[in-house]
Amino acid sequence: MKLKNLVSAASLGIAMMIAGSPGIAAAQDANVLNIATDATFPPMEFVDKGQRTGFDVDIMNALAKAMGKQIQWTDIDFKGLIPGLIAHRFDAAISAIYITPERAQVVDFTQPYFAGGLSALVKADSPIKTLTDLNGKKVTVQVGTKSVNFLRDNYPQVQRVEVEKNQEMFDLVGIGRADAAVTGKPAAWQFVRTRPGFRVLDKELTTEAYGIAVRKDEPQLRDQMNAALAKIKADGTYDAIVKKWFSASTAATANPK
Repeated sequence: MKLKNLVSAASLGIAMMIAGSPGIAAAQDANVLNIATDATFPPMEFVDKGQRTGFDVDIMNALAKAMGKQIQWTDIDFKGLIPGLIAHRFDAAISAIYITPERAQVVDFTQPYFAGGLSALVKADSPIKTLTDLNGKKVTVQVGTKSVNFLRDNYPQVQRVEVEKNQEMFDLVGIGRADAAVTGKPAAWQFVRTRPGFRVLDKELTTEAYGIAVRKDEPQLRDQMNAALAKIKADGTYDAIVKKWFSASTAATANPK
């Protein structure tokens, strides 16, 4: 889910210029939430047999039910989520978005709803054993995600290979055009569970939390979502969704403090 970098200054500037114009979200029925996601990041959000599904999708559907609202989904590339939100193209975005100080300067976030972090995935027979072994190697990352700047700032010797889609990262590792992929922990572990011949490095690169992004001019929506999140945690709905998509051990540590 998909994690996840700053919008570029240029794209942010364009979004801000058009933010004052009435958009899709503004024209909607008050009982309908227009929610954006990049459904290419299993198990957080993806398309299966033509249906949008995943952990984030189930969480958002549960929140909407608790709020007495319906959802209209908007599919968009991850790098367009923050600019599109600022530009009023939709009401909120849920797509394995890490809460970061940089993003919090331009959008608001709900309370964290899941603990995650960046992990490195390699082929099972790769000589890469530790994070320092990434130096000098080709490491693929998804454009617009936090992985891009994290590697640039912390592993400057890494040769970054930037791609548009999460699946492309894994494909490049599989065919040997990249030595590793850096992505969100849930996606990395989901991939190795479903595809033999790969492994995730034991040590995570980061430990972070996911949040739902909303505009700063919609504090009431943020508060409503926070109240709904507290409700589904109290009535057991949240735990049931976590257990559906993750192992029992993951479920025990999923709720960030």
